[in-house]
Amino acid sequence: MSNALPQCHPLVELFRYARPFRRSAVLASLYSALNKLFDVLPELLIGVAVDVVVNQRESFIARLGLPDPMQQLLVLVGLTVAIWALESLFEYLYAVRWRNLAQDLQHVLRQNSYEHLQRLPPDAITSARSGRLMAVLNEDINQIERFLNTGANELIQVFMSSLLVGGIFFVLTANLAVLALLPVPLIVFGAFWFQRRLAPRYAQMREAAGTLSARLANNLGGMATIQAYTAERFEAAHLAAASDEYRARNVAAIRFSAAITPVIRIAILFGFVATLLYGGMLTLRGELGVGSYSALVYLTQRLLWPLTHLADITDLYNRAMASVQRVFALLAIPVATPGELALAKPVRGEVTFAGVCFAYGAQRVLDDFTLRIPAGASVALVGATGSGKSTALKLLLRFHQPDRGVISFDGIDTRQIDPIALRRAIGYVAQEPFLTDGSVADNIAYGDPLASRARIEAAARAAEAHAFIVALPNGYDNPVGERGSQLSGGQRQRIALARALYREPALLVLDEATSAVDNETEAAIQRSLLRQAHRRSTLIIAHRLSSVRHADCIHVIDDGRISESGSHAQLLAANGAYAALWRLQTGEVSAPV
Repeated sequence: MSNALPQCHPLVELFRYARPFRRSAVLASLYSALNKLFDVLPELLIGVAVDVVVNQRESFIARLGLPDPMQQLLVLVGLTVAIWALESLFEYLYAVRWRNLAQDLQHVLRQNSYEHLQRLPPDAITSARSGRLMAVLNEDINQIERFLNTGANELIQVFMSSLLVGGIFFVLTANLAVLALLPVPLIVFGAFWFQRRLAPRYAQMREAAGTLSARLANNLGGMATIQAYTAERFEAAHLAAASDEYRARNVAAIRFSAAITPVIRIAILFGFVATLLYGGMLTLRGELGVGSYSALVYLTQRLLWPLTHLADITDLYNRAMASVQRVFALLAIPVATPGELALAKPVRGEVTFAGVCFAYGAQRVLDDFTLRIPAGASVALVGATGSGKSTALKLLLRFHQPDRGVISFDGIDTRQIDPIALRRAIGYVAQEPFLTDGSVADNIAYGDPLASRARIEAAARAAEAHAFIVALPNGYDNPVGERGSQLSGGQRQRIALARALYREPALLVLDEATSAVDNETEAAIQRSLLRQAHRRSTLIIAHRLSSVRHADCIHVIDDGRISESGSHAQLLAANGAYAALWRLQTGEVSAPV
């Protein structure tokens, strides 16, 4: 995964991304502010109630035209009920809005991230390690959701509380307001000071979490090999090391974040003591009413005590921003510019590589590679491991772009063709086929929402898979298990071939499709290919020569170039590299006549 980070602050980047949800965010913020307004008012009512009890007919409410103390109390009761009802209403509304916003945003963010991954070449995903990507798509996006669920509301309410209570203080007594509010800037400054130092620690923690997730995904996928080689302790030690690194990164962040609350509490103590002492002195001298003093004491606590949550908010905020950076770093990975041309109907399946060069970094793989696959022909590409066979296929499928040269499909440069249109014209069978966790029919008609059972069975018969499918307990509706775990390797390969044939592609591509199957499956695949001969173009990439001997033309690739071409018989007669490899694989001592 790219280490590129967003060009601006993660929070700004998140706000830009959430622009379609602006109305929900504004309403949620408004409800949070109104909830805090009605949350602060009961403290004022306490002061007014004390004023009524102490001063009675000379109270603040009496000066508004209600001299009877009992009537004043009834008014206070009514106001209290109304205020609590409104506070509860807005608490419900902001909770619903923020949580729905969190759900909507995490859904869109995860979906867009996944769809972005689907536009990247498979090698980019492999190099990023699936476990790390899983950590981004799950844990990091969930961390952003948690921040929106609670953290955003708490930030707004802390701000509103400071604004409202500070305003009330200045109305009642400016001198006491200065003393009571003096700790606030210190608390805010301290929170940001901690935040700047926590940010890199949480970034390191998220990286450690990705490494741990990658290790777990790798070991779960290779459990059979781990057990076969009795490497349980070895891998457990690897996992322990990754888990310990994650724990150590967490401990470093926790040690720092745990200091925030005690520091804030000391600052709060100063403000509360100032109100208690100085406000009491003013009241004793008659410069401040008893009710006002009561309200200010309560308001001081209401103002300052929520600031202790700044520790939790800062912690949640920093975790979320570290996750935002990782998610947007994933979204920042560039995607190749797609072509826009569609293929003309009917698609013929003619392919040409003309002077194609390609390198992975400094390692040259294809060098002036030239190859033609006529429409309806069966062409094989053979060669040693690392000779460039699979790279040529990746370039054809537009998983990579050639450094130089042109690849044409039906006479059109593939860079100008819409990748979806191009890949729909190609039926691809990999060495290790991917099967989704569904039924046999689901896998044969993979990606077709309007699948035809008759067409599914026709494809299965063409791939010589129908016989074993109907022998399954539920036939075509039988589940294949995760990644086809309920089927043998040969059965998975024949279903993969049936899936490719179901699409009725103009070009059928087999990438080492018989290298890991038994002789029976190889023979079945060869019979299927012979029946498909001249109905569509076929490109067979293979190391096992027995699977390509019936091809119309076989090309031997060596060091990124075509070194020999011809039919099976012609290449044997030429007694070159192909003939030598044939003798090696078949055990023949001398070259055939």
